[in-house]
Amino acid sequence: MLTGGLLLALGGCATSGGGVRLTTGVSQDAGELETLRGAAADREGLTLKVASTGCTTKADFVFYVGRDGPGQTVSFARKRLDLCRAAPSIVEVAFSYEELGLAGTGTVRLLNPVSP
Repeated sequence: MLTGGLLLALGGCATSGGGVRLTTGVSQDAGELETLRGAAADREGLTLKVASTGCTTKADFVFYVGRDGPGQTVSFARKRLDLCRAAPSIVEVAFSYEELGLAGTGTVRLLNPVSP
């Protein structure tokens, strides 16, 4: 998983899991999107690595799935900031294909910026 996150951080790389090929491509409007520390696709869904100071949960995120053209895009933003004071760490937040409204097959382009 560390290797997958590193590859995504380098940009333009992809991971695949199950029937999904995850590619990166930062949106021009990425200012509102969460900067990810890594992302991976597996048989169940997408797992994001995000920075946290102790209070980050899945409920803190909202997502948008676009279906323009032949591919699908997905982007994630925080609904509320993590204002806890614990030492900064990286946490994983998982979303199933079902809750994202994705078929679990094909190519999905992640629009969030990815930084190591």
